[in-house]
Amino acid sequence: MTISSFSEFGLADPILRALNARNHITPTPIQAKAIPAILDGDDLLGIAQTGTGKTAAFALPILHELNFEPARGKYRDPRALILAPTRELAIQIGDEFHAYGKDLSIRQAVIFGGVSQHGQVQKLRRGVDIIVATPGRLLDLMEQGHVNLDEVEFLVLDEADRMLDMGFIRDVRKIVAKMPKDRQTQLFSATMPPEIAKLAKEILFEPVRIDIAPKTVAVEVIRQEIHFIEPNDKLDALCDLFADKSMSRVVVFTRTKHRANKVAERLEKAGVLADAIHGNKSQGARQRALEAFRSGKIRALVATDIAARGIDVPEVTHVVNFEMPVDAESYVHRIGRTARAGAEGTAISMCATEEAGLLLDIEKLIGRKIEVASGTRPAGNARPKQGGGQGGRQGGRGGNRNPKQAHGQGQGSSGKPGRNKRRRSHRRGPDLRRAA
Repeated sequence: MTISSFSEFGLADPILRALNARNHITPTPIQAKAIPAILDGDDLLGIAQTGTGKTAAFALPILHELNFEPARGKYRDPRALILAPTRELAIQIGDEFHAYGKDLSIRQAVIFGGVSQHGQVQKLRRGVDIIVATPGRLLDLMEQGHVNLDEVEFLVLDEADRMLDMGFIRDVRKIVAKMPKDRQTQLFSATMPPEIAKLAKEILFEPVRIDIAPKTVAVEVIRQEIHFIEPNDKLDALCDLFADKSMSRVVVFTRTKHRANKVAERLEKAGVLADAIHGNKSQGARQRALEAFRSGKIRALVATDIAARGIDVPEVTHVVNFEMPVDAESYVHRIGRTARAGAEGTAISMCATEEAGLLLDIEKLIGRKIEVASGTRPAGNARPKQGGGQGGRQGGRGGNRNPKQAHGQGQGSSGKPGRNKRRRSHRRGPDLRRAA
């Protein structure tokens, strides 16, 4: 059985009317899997890209639950908190909550930096049910005494990997520490770097894990080649590549922010106009670099994977993987920056011996061997050491945290140590967990 209509979830009638008004009839894959899990009271770990419908996947069940047990009194503390890495995403999420909940008596506030806090504080003083916020501004308002999270029942971390890249994870941990442990938490991330995996273990309780395959590009239309080069030789080799004048608009990917700066500086010294974009740079600096790249004022944009997620620049001629991505799916996202809208494009990768295992993962994912342009393919399955690691103390609520797959297995209703799971299936009609 597959879920073909939002009406099958048993959502409140005002929400269904809002869905119909937007002509949203059939759930996306992540909605079909996530909504029943959230309604059933489970924590959730969602691996999904933008454009998969994940905002509605958490907004709809949260609105349904808040409507089922409405807050009493004129002044109220927030019961749901959604954290987003950027002002733009926070506004977008707020708009979605407003659209789906327009016929509900639910109040919300969208909080972000870069503007006066006065209007945001006034809205908080009047009482809200939902806060959508960027971590920095929310923490500021908490420290000033304007926000109390003691009544939060639902926590959502959206684009957690991008929050990591932008340096917000410490703020996130401070915010989570002020919330009740008996809450329901959802974490969404496009990738799962070690630090995000560690955070998930800390804040999620026996989560249902949902993996939604990313929208892959047609890799066959992109010319792909690989150069086997050791790390100390990569900078010189990269500068040599730019002797090819056809490389007129190039995105160069590195794994770290420090390396992105170093590569951009070296290209500039070699006479190649370049800039770096990553989470340590201010929003203004990132925007200026992106505009310079889009307008052709610079020839190369050096970026980390997550900072580059918002880059949508036409006519990118080449993508260069200065370092191989740790996550094979990131390779597909990287090279998808070129060959857009039917244009041609080339992806050039530099692979050191210590990255041979990463290359094997990529070739397995794309189902083909990448053409060798220079060097000798190394033997073995070596992988670079990862900073941060997966180890360390696991904070949070104890118990067995092995994620469950969202296919109905292991969904028993037995008690869980450390937190009383909210069983809500009686509110929404038939059990859809196996159907999802």
